[in-house]
Amino acid sequence: MTTQGVFRRKPIEQISEEKGDGLTRTLGLWQLTAIGIGGIIGAGIFSLAGAVANKTAGPAVLISFLIAGIASAAAAFSYAEFAGLIPKAGSAYTYGYAVLGEIVGWFIGWDLLLEYTAIVAVVAIGISGYFTELLSLLNIQLPQWMLGAPGTETGAVAAGTYKVNLFAVLLCLLIAYVLNMGMKNAARFETTLVYLKVAVVLLVIGVGVFHINTDNYNPFFPFGLTGALTGAATVFFAVFGYDAMSTAAEESKDSQRHMPKAIIYSLAISMVLYVLACLVLTGMVNYKDVDAESAFATAFADVGLPALGIIISVGAILGITTVLFTFLMGAARVGYSMSRDGLLPQWFAKTHPVKHVPSRITWVLGIASAIIAGFLPIAEAAELTNIGILLAFVVVCIAVIVLRYKQPDLPRTFRTPGVPVVPIIGVIFSIWLITFLNPETWLRFAAWFVLGLVIYFAYSKRNSVMEKQSRK
Repeated sequence: MTTQGVFRRKPIEQISEEKGDGLTRTLGLWQLTAIGIGGIIGAGIFSLAGAVANKTAGPAVLISFLIAGIASAAAAFSYAEFAGLIPKAGSAYTYGYAVLGEIVGWFIGWDLLLEYTAIVAVVAIGISGYFTELLSLLNIQLPQWMLGAPGTETGAVAAGTYKVNLFAVLLCLLIAYVLNMGMKNAARFETTLVYLKVAVVLLVIGVGVFHINTDNYNPFFPFGLTGALTGAATVFFAVFGYDAMSTAAEESKDSQRHMPKAIIYSLAISMVLYVLACLVLTGMVNYKDVDAESAFATAFADVGLPALGIIISVGAILGITTVLFTFLMGAARVGYSMSRDGLLPQWFAKTHPVKHVPSRITWVLGIASAIIAGFLPIAEAAELTNIGILLAFVVVCIAVIVLRYKQPDLPRTFRTPGVPVVPIIGVIFSIWLITFLNPETWLRFAAWFVLGLVIYFAYSKRNSVMEKQSRK
């Protein structure tokens, strides 16, 4: 096992010339942007903003979002540069493989498979909760055995009754089915839901602005600047999603031109909506009275508009569903790329002969997310997320700097501004946020890391396409 073998890099020229196994370029600029917005805007507006305002930052929650947005933008610029340079599926996995070596790419891809799949499960559990609340508002009661994972409190359940979060399971499988309809049809489904979601957010802002009481903004920093910074660490996980969208580079009509723009547009549009929504929420209701679970629905009920609360609940269900689409698509494309490179069995890289999507890996990951969503409480499922994505941000930001110095003359359709300062900001923020993760997250990551190490040296290294080429 030579160091050269472990850290061998896949030439960017070779990646660009690879022929995909049946993936078709069907996505335009605004479809890509919609997928990015679909991954970014979700629980951040519909629940996380309220929780942070109430417990951590007060009205300064909008400062929390701005800080998180700046940190995320530093990484987004790096992703945009690579997306224009390497128009292939795989995102951070592919970029890491090309610049920092095979084993780095392997571990980023291995981590993202877990992180993205877990995010799909967590979001599905969250949507299941919204769905149950909506049904209760309509006086519809479902059997308690199907409303939560084992160990969750969902009412009186007979002893020995088997419990499962059935709605979350079905939702994960539905998204896998939609993704297997073909990217063109799947993107139409996603884009429609994103338009509905944005319309609901604009409705919230447009109506809510007439019910703002500026006295509610005083004090603006009730928990001090420290509260706003702590809030930034919490809401950071609501301001990425473009990273998963960038895995669809191989299905973009003009990836080198459209993908960088879609990354920047999706983050910029989402940040504007986040800030305006936070201004409305903390202006309508004193931060002490913000409902941490259903902030906007409760706020509109408090000002005499309970019917709008029901519309918001429906919008939340539809809107957060788009997050499932973006991250399951991202997980499948990362797995597809790793399999095509021989680091995972190439059986997974086989695409559907008619739909031209990686259907096998999509179903495997869809079923895996369904199992997690159905049988783990949301807190335990959430502990599987976050660290891998932050590490991917670190790798991509470092890789931009390395490649800029090693191959400065490569044709780049987008150039990260302020190199190396901007990527370094992305690295620092990501590492800082990693320090906020609890010890259990580190233990789970360590276990996944060790398992990945075993698989890499037992299977991936010797079955790598690069390894086979070196033997010829």
